[in-house]
Amino acid sequence: MLPDRRHQLILRSLRADGPTSVSVLAERVGASQATIRRDLAQLEDEGLLKRVYGGAAPVVGEDDPFADVAGVRVEAKDALAAWCANLVKDGETVLLDIGTTAHRVARHLHGRSLTVITSNLAVYEELQDDKDVQLILLGGVVRRDYRSLVGFLTEDNLRQVHADRLFLGTSGVRPDGQVLDTTAVEVPVKRAMIAASAQVVLVADAGKFPGTGMARVCGPEDLDVVVTNAPGEEKTCARLREAGVEVVAV
Repeated sequence: MLPDRRHQLILRSLRADGPTSVSVLAERVGASQATIRRDLAQLEDEGLLKRVYGGAAPVVGEDDPFADVAGVRVEAKDALAAWCANLVKDGETVLLDIGTTAHRVARHLHGRSLTVITSNLAVYEELQDDKDVQLILLGGVVRRDYRSLVGFLTEDNLRQVHADRLFLGTSGVRPDGQVLDTTAVEVPVKRAMIAASAQVVLVADAGKFPGTGMARVCGPEDLDVVVTNAPGEEKTCARLREAGVEVVAV
């Protein structure tokens, strides 16, 4: 079994059952205990789980509920969202990430001849009555306070689709260009969105440099464009450009 598939099964097991021993994980995944221990070490380094004596436990996120975040830096987020919407061409398929910034992008897509794929319930509610937009809502477990769908069903759905571009949110961008999130359960969904998209556009206002987050979503090499209003973050932007990322200051 490929490492990525093992990691997926390990994380699913922890999300479903909580703390689990190495021996049980080895049996479920069909790998040796030594292999599982190496997997757990890697996944802990990525912030996706916490190793405990004899096994591992899921990481509990500490991000703010959707309604609280929606009222933060509204004007900046809306300016970034408007620029992103102008990047979209009619007829395209667009993936919109979880979070408030993606919701603001959706507000600028009304009346466009597009296909929008999302696991963001706020995006779904924003566009559900727009007859011009073909709207695809991914399945998954509902996180009510965060207005999102997550879990293995969401990840499986994403493997069945392809988007022209993804508008990706983040809770933080490190000076070395690493993209972070505060909630481990959302990381596999974000990674699956990246894999399903021809172009990845990271939307990050000034508050996301360095922002917060303990779980790594991706590196700068996985991004195509970063849209931001953080001109003071020249070191981070220079690192992104070195990785071939187009940095757009709005």
